Amino acid sequence: MNATANPNEPAILVDQSKNIFKVARRNFVDPEILAAERERIFERSWLYLGHGSEIAKPGDFVTRNVAGRGVLFTRDAKGEPRAILNTCPHRGMQVCREKKGSAKSFQCFYHGWIFGLDGKLRSQPGEEGYNEDFKTRDTSHMTPVPRFESYRDLYFISFDRNIMPLSDYLAGAKEYIDLVCDQTSHGMAITPGTQEYSIRANWKLLTENSVDGYHASTTHASYFDYLGGTTGAPIGDPTTRPPGYGYDLGNGHAVIEYPAPWGRPVAHWISAWGEKGRAELDSIFAELASRVGQQRATRIAKLNRNLFIFPNLVINDIMAVTVRTYYPSAPDYMQVSSWSLAPQGESEWLSKYRLQNFLEFLGPGGFATPDDAEALEHCQRGFANFKDVPWNDISKGMNTDRPLHRDELQMRAFWTQWNGMMFPAPVPQKSSVAA
Repeated sequence: MNATANPNEPAILVDQSKNIFKVARRNFVDPEILAAERERIFERSWLYLGHGSEIAKPGDFVTRNVAGRGVLFTRDAKGEPRAILNTCPHRGMQVCREKKGSAKSFQCFYHGWIFGLDGKLRSQPGEEGYNEDFKTRDTSHMTPVPRFESYRDLYFISFDRNIMPLSDYLAGAKEYIDLVCDQTSHGMAITPGTQEYSIRANWKLLTENSVDGYHASTTHASYFDYLGGTTGAPIGDPTTRPPGYGYDLGNGHAVIEYPAPWGRPVAHWISAWGEKGRAELDSIFAELASRVGQQRATRIAKLNRNLFIFPNLVINDIMAVTVRTYYPSAPDYMQVSSWSLAPQGESEWLSKYRLQNFLEFLGPGGFATPDDAEALEHCQRGFANFKDVPWNDISKGMNTDRPLHRDELQMRAFWTQWNGMMFPAPVPQKSSVAA
């Protein structure tokens, strides 16, 4: 198959009149589809780099792999955040070889060239062997990432110089980022440590899974049994709880927002946390209500959100706040990184429960992630039959004006954006009439 659009092999099949939305399973297995995704999706989108708290002080840095590129995320001597391609302009070596730290400059191990926190060449051994203006040339410095912007201390990069501003790109997702960041007046911060793991499945399966409220009660049945037996959380029948809903946020972003039986360190108490815990959470809620109003405080504290930002960022504001990215290495293999995001200055007691929730549900050894990974890997194995059974169906909820969080509007939002970027419709040509 050619990686360009082929009208005889549609990537998605949509018939609104019959409430049909299907996705071709070849999208999950074809190497040429992945090659086109790298060019048309990851090269042309805003991609999450990191949180400002990770480079809190001048000289702080972290190194990240973003869509196959090594990026140095640092704060320069003037306190300005920077995103620099981690490649020496001399012979191409990776300049910074540490995952994180603090430095006054960066020295290339190969030939000793020294660069400032802004990526500018400061000195090099044997300077007399170079032209006197060598250090002033743009090509002598480390290269900044083409576009670098932030929203609420979340930093993104893009390799497309002409991409729309980040604020416009985020569209309706900004409302839900605000709900996370407004949990505290002290600012949010990444908890030290990173979870890194891999799944033998196509990356788009994790996109779907991350905003799929339909699978929770079956795939994660053991977790709900655990909650009912050990935490005092009132599980009950999930269909009897107040409904949650799914929302298309524009530009491929989507969210599900819903009530759930577990506790939330922001201000949702459960009996397992005792009366001392109730008093602390009541105090947090009172401060939250005085700052943002009773209605917004209730939404922040009592509802959960799985937010997806196209193409590969998930912010799970559930028992704890998890920030997660994932990148494909092959059509059937992805690498996942996740971090815990928490209010700065949170008490030791709340921090303990937040980290416990971060580990026990979404951690690579928790209740949810191994279940999800197994489900996705078995989907990938099932796709071996894609020539005989070629379509996935994600039409659930198309027959209603307000899809529930257990419906599949969120997946349709992603796939519509994906299809538009992968296989754009031809631009109509204006006819010209000779004078």
